[in-house]
Amino acid sequence: MNNTIGIDVSKDTLDVHRLADGQHKQFLNSKTGHAHLIKWIELQPDPLVIFEATGAYHRLLERKLGNRLIRFVKVNPKQARRFAQASGKLAKTDRVDCEMLAKMGAALQLVPKPLTAEILYDLRDLLCARRALIKDRTAAKARNATVTHALLKGQLAKRLRHIECDIAKIDTAMLALANQDRQMRERLDILSSIPGIGVTTALMILVDMPEIGGLDGKQVASLAGLAPMSQSSGKWQGKARIQGGRPNLRHAIFMPALVAIRHNADMKAKYNQLIAVGKEKKVAITAVMRKLLVLANALLRDQRKWMENMA
Repeated sequence: MNNTIGIDVSKDTLDVHRLADGQHKQFLNSKTGHAHLIKWIELQPDPLVIFEATGAYHRLLERKLGNRLIRFVKVNPKQARRFAQASGKLAKTDRVDCEMLAKMGAALQLVPKPLTAEILYDLRDLLCARRALIKDRTAAKARNATVTHALLKGQLAKRLRHIECDIAKIDTAMLALANQDRQMRERLDILSSIPGIGVTTALMILVDMPEIGGLDGKQVASLAGLAPMSQSSGKWQGKARIQGGRPNLRHAIFMPALVAIRHNADMKAKYNQLIAVGKEKKVAITAVMRKLLVLANALLRDQRKWMENMA
């Protein structure tokens, strides 16, 4: 499998390595640079592009590749670094990184994700902005609790009103955008039928885990980072812990899990059962979060809404 192309994404540039012939190129991380890059990538038949998730820096590249139906795999930077170290490459430069990404894609036979619908890119941008506003609101509230000067109090109150207004506008825009797509609208209706999951949380789930509905229960738990990982060596037996996965998704379903424990009989029974055998509250809540996502996946798979006593 030598059709892989590794791309190291930075703020200003894209360093590219083509495994087939070892060629290295550098393009600007801009619309013009992406146009030249896409043209160069399409010179190779059936290319597979490998790049690291780098937040805002990779999003435009991901969108351009998807629009051109070019297969790609977005990898965790930690996994990419571990692969490089295991390969004996301790140096870390843009040129080395893109080469290692190409080799990683070939050696591990990485499988590309299904191409993302255009609407999901717009929803993802809106959701990213919403999360930034939530952080701003949290910081402003913390600041407001400590200041005493009347001027500062007034400014913070004004800032909080603006933030709430901006969040409301984004929520409205996200819902309007989702309603434009029939499949997205149907999936949204199914998820929001589950007690504890409102429209905003349903949108977060669909954006953060677009694969949901096409997975099995174990895959859902693993992707969300809600699958317990055993810790043992020889006779030593440690506590199983959750790790990895998609933290934004876990944050999105934490509060819905608490609501479900109160208002969903099956979720409440699961929680009480774990507490009764001595499990910590956070372990029991994590189990409910996992059960909630598995339920959401099953409903989307079967294309049916939630009903009592089906969780």
